[in-house]
Amino acid sequence: MRRPRFSSPFSPSFWRSPLRGPWFTSVLGIVLLGGITVLFVTGLLSYAAYNPDLSPVNDKTPDKGVLGFYLFSWPTDPHWLYRLTQGTHVTLGITLIPVLLAKLWSVVPKLFTLPPARSLAHALERISLLLLVGGGLFEFVTGVLNVQLDYVFPGSFYPLHFYGAWVFFAAFLAHAVLKMPTAWRNLRQLHEEPIELVAPDPDPPTVSRRGALGLVGGGSLLLLATTAGQDFDGLRWSAVLAPHGGADPGSGPGGFQINKTAAYAGITAADRSEDAWRLVVTGRSGTVRLSRAELLRLPLHSSALPIACVEGWSTSDQWWRGVRLRDLAALVGHDGDPPDVFVESLQRHGAFRRAALRANQVADPRSLLALFVNGEDLTPDHGHPARIIVPAAPGVLNTKWVAALSFGDLR
Repeated sequence: MRRPRFSSPFSPSFWRSPLRGPWFTSVLGIVLLGGITVLFVTGLLSYAAYNPDLSPVNDKTPDKGVLGFYLFSWPTDPHWLYRLTQGTHVTLGITLIPVLLAKLWSVVPKLFTLPPARSLAHALERISLLLLVGGGLFEFVTGVLNVQLDYVFPGSFYPLHFYGAWVFFAAFLAHAVLKMPTAWRNLRQLHEEPIELVAPDPDPPTVSRRGALGLVGGGSLLLLATTAGQDFDGLRWSAVLAPHGGADPGSGPGGFQINKTAAYAGITAADRSEDAWRLVVTGRSGTVRLSRAELLRLPLHSSALPIACVEGWSTSDQWWRGVRLRDLAALVGHDGDPPDVFVESLQRHGAFRRAALRANQVADPRSLLALFVNGEDLTPDHGHPARIIVPAAPGVLNTKWVAALSFGDLR
């Protein structure tokens, strides 16, 4: 029979790929079930790492309500925890893009089936499918744009990605519950569902379904290979798709990745000079002002800690040396268990020029007001004259160009 000369997406004859079918869609769905679950969990952990219920300056989603039920005091052990969870979140998200696109392509005929709703249950399934597709595209697009430092979306990335994640995962979970029995039967080839994904009049095949899955898997492996290197100093050159990959951060003690330069933050040489800069420390017994020379006369300690950023990149352990935060707390009357601390930077504008750290972070003996890195003074871009370094904390909470520390209960 001759095919109709014209057809619309609402006609089954419009969709003629021989690749679409229950088995192909089920394989992609199983991969996404595992991958997106890991993405959701690591995303929640990333949000918890900011300790958003500690201080308003840390909470970029102040109206989260019951969605913050899982929040807890972010630990400092192991010291590479945030490097692992956020690196996994970003790298896996990028790696899954070909799988997500292939899955959406495989089920696109379902978006055009008529009638729109055959029953209440069918209507609910269609609505969940729209939320699933829309939410998935929104989360992946905003995530990739944030990693690429392209802040073109309206509003702040944090609440957009946070609320989008809950909408998407709720739809994803409902869809998985509805479709998992069918997907499992299709994978085991115990039952071939007569669904609208199968073209009634398919074109001749040019590649097998397993070959198509190989192409999708190859695309994912390529993205993995060109992204994962941003988490490893020796492989950063391979991360050609990451903004902090490829470019050489330089050599020497300060030759490791940064996100924000002193010039970008508006920090001048005059701001950092020995004559002008003083650290203001406030606590139970009052306020003290310390020059860098006076800080150097205090007991100094060392810690080997990485820098890990929300955008997915991280460094290997760097050797930091400075004054323990808990010793600075003791200077202003907190001799026992140190309290929370509010940190302020010389930076005058932009997010996270102020940040809060929990008492457990202050108490950790590896948490420092760092004055040196890898045996040399901090460079201007790494936070000279002093910066915070805390194990397992997101990079933005390791405040650079510190101007003031205020110790006290922030909850």
